[in-house]
Amino acid sequence: MATDLDTDPTPSTRVLTMMEPVWADRRIGAAVALAVTAGCGLLLGWWTPRGPLTTAEALGTMLLCLMVGAAAGFILRSRWTMLAAPVVVVVVFELTRIGTDGPTVDEISTSPYGILAFVVGRGFHALLALPPMILGAAIGAGAARRLTRSPDQTRRAGAGVVVRRAVAALTAVALIALAVVIARPAGTDPIQAADGEPVAGSIAELTTVETGGKDLGIMLRGVDVEKPVLLFLAGGPGGSELGAMRNHLQELEDHFVVATLDQRGTGTSYPELDPASTLTLESSVDDAITVTNVLRERFGEDRIYLMGQSGGTIYGILAVAQEPELYHAFIGTGQMVSPLETDTIFYEDTLDWAEQNGDTELVEELERIGPPPYADMLDYETALSYEHQVYPYDHTGNAEGEGGFSENFIVPEYTLTDQIHLLGAFMDTFSVIYPQLQDTDFRTDVTSLDVPVYFVQGAHEARGRAEPFAEWFELLEAPVKETTELATSGHRPLFEQPDEFVAYLRDTVLVRTPPS
Repeated sequence: MATDLDTDPTPSTRVLTMMEPVWADRRIGAAVALAVTAGCGLLLGWWTPRGPLTTAEALGTMLLCLMVGAAAGFILRSRWTMLAAPVVVVVVFELTRIGTDGPTVDEISTSPYGILAFVVGRGFHALLALPPMILGAAIGAGAARRLTRSPDQTRRAGAGVVVRRAVAALTAVALIALAVVIARPAGTDPIQAADGEPVAGSIAELTTVETGGKDLGIMLRGVDVEKPVLLFLAGGPGGSELGAMRNHLQELEDHFVVATLDQRGTGTSYPELDPASTLTLESSVDDAITVTNVLRERFGEDRIYLMGQSGGTIYGILAVAQEPELYHAFIGTGQMVSPLETDTIFYEDTLDWAEQNGDTELVEELERIGPPPYADMLDYETALSYEHQVYPYDHTGNAEGEGGFSENFIVPEYTLTDQIHLLGAFMDTFSVIYPQLQDTDFRTDVTSLDVPVYFVQGAHEARGRAEPFAEWFELLEAPVKETTELATSGHRPLFEQPDEFVAYLRDTVLVRTPPS
């Protein structure tokens, strides 16, 4: 005997027919829903083991989780899916990405750095994945219930239903707004003349350079492409300075084509970190040399200028030592010489400071971990994160304050996803590369260079960096070597006193070592 379902060709009837075996046996429905959600966790763990690191990954995660939530809710016909689906996905995801290392993916720590790592790692991923999945589960369960409701069950929506629908609508609006903000592309403003038109012959570009099979982000800016090229290596290791270069050193673009590199694992190059085991000191130096050659070819230069800040000075010195013929000169600022000695002095000074101030808790923690080096990156937090208290000075007259590179996140050169991950990238990359720097000591490793070298140091530089630098500078032999101090700066004089820094490069470096 034919039924209405057999003769009604509507799409809803066909869906009911297909889903009847699943809905008739809850065990089948649970198994199918489990497979769908577990598959989502597996896919996310394989595709984004550190969470979404790009705009495409962020938007893809939102869409995937919305669809998976809707499918699971529809299969189970239950609002309990709103809880069960996220739990399954989270568990499978965490199991799948075991083996991925770094503070943002390791076990959760209650230290300030540990909490920060959780927020920018798991927290951001949860924001992108779980609300869409919960919303999708609610929509899917509601749709299934409406399809299976008999005509006599149709009734006027009660207050509870109205509230749930309103919450779902508001959640959908919030997620759409989040997606719109995430989708904002990065860009850098053109260099403009007084009339607002782009300067003829100028360059303002965000692009990538392929090196070692990785695409590294680079910002190119200059008023005239015929000016000499200056490649800048940011500090850390793990730091990104696109924001600081835009906020504080725009005047440098009048004298150079400034190439600001996001090194592998940093800033816009954070997605290129994995496999982290292949990131080494040697590969980082090779990257700098490869980018140098790309810039030489693109701008028709035999040599370029190389500048490093803090951790970037290590890569810079090693690059000019290996390939001096590629460079007019090296400019170091916040120069590093021996990371291990620097950290040891920091440790000793922090311990003395804690004892003098009666901070027994900090004293006990420092004595527990002992002096560096450390196997656990978070131990560096205790030993090194009190720099501004141990070595205080007045930042108020400077362009950049005490916050350092964290003051410079909000620039259009970063997408929202980049901005969220800047500190996480710093921690993950630092944890990989910093242990490899512990044997570096230029006082024994690099005592001569075949290129002119110029150092711009802050008068308030911490003694852990200043003393090894002073010793190395005396030992160093180079065609030209010169150091100058900026009076109100510490470790970041190029951003703290940018006018004085640019004047030094213009009036000293370019005059004493001209590009010709």
